[in-house]
Amino acid sequence: MPVIVLEARDFTSPLFLVRTLEVLSSCTTFSLVASLESSELNKNSSHSQHVNTFRIFCMFTWCFFFTLTLLIHILSVIQFHSLLPISWKNLTVTVAVLGALMCLSTSFIFPWMVMNQLKMSPRPVIATVAACLTFLAYSAESYILRTQTHEQRGYMGSMPGFLKILQLWGSCQTIPLIVETSHLHPKEALWQQWVSGVSYSVCIFMSLIILVVILGDFAGRCLLPFDKFLAGFSMTGVLFYIVATVICFTKILQAKGPRQSHNSVDLVIVETVLVSVTLLSYTVDLAFSIKLLCDRSHT
Repeated sequence: MPVIVLEARDFTSPLFLVRTLEVLSSCTTFSLVASLESSELNKNSSHSQHVNTFRIFCMFTWCFFFTLTLLIHILSVIQFHSLLPISWKNLTVTVAVLGALMCLSTSFIFPWMVMNQLKMSPRPVIATVAACLTFLAYSAESYILRTQTHEQRGYMGSMPGFLKILQLWGSCQTIPLIVETSHLHPKEALWQQWVSGVSYSVCIFMSLIILVVILGDFAGRCLLPFDKFLAGFSMTGVLFYIVATVICFTKILQAKGPRQSHNSVDLVIVETVLVSVTLLSYTVDLAFSIKLLCDRSHT
């Protein structure tokens, strides 16, 4: 089968340009950060214990989305994506929106890692600018895809699809926070760490199952009707995140003790905000699912 390449005018389209910018800026970012010494990240000893975990998280984010975007970019250029057994429109929207959210997180985390330097070298500054540019590029692609018709952007481009991406993002953000909390207090409130970890892990697993079903066009093969399948997952997510929210507010009350460090309090507050946002997304998503079930029951 001959390889079909885009026409000349397609190489100047906004979508092609923003994906090129995503590849270049993410590659620049993780290349610069990988070359940094530990002393260039943070010389503040109170923060140094967090640097390794969050550096791994940032590096994984940039490398993962660089790889995905590069593959999408190549397949789009050679027009090979039509032969793949996946929903291409849902895949591109998912990568763009999730990439924007994840790169938004790294745009805050990485500057926090280097902000206490007395004399900052040029590489962390350039890496910070490149990280912010990566976020803007993914945001621009998300906007471009969102302006397409519903048939072009697919389910993940709708509001329920965006909520599911937001749920996956919120669950992923809690992973480094749980790791750091367990390092700071390995023996304190072990049951809280286990319950929170299980709640986040189950919700990540559910989100990945939903993504596989949608991207693989397996909705018609589910044992349950797809709308009931989504409603059940949303209800489960709400229940798990209610438990996680209660635990987070309990941690805030415990963190006010005199023996608690300022860093641990900051981590608990960030985790509480993320859990609250994710709980809100699950609640709104459940409302959409219930409304869809009610509408179909009256038809």
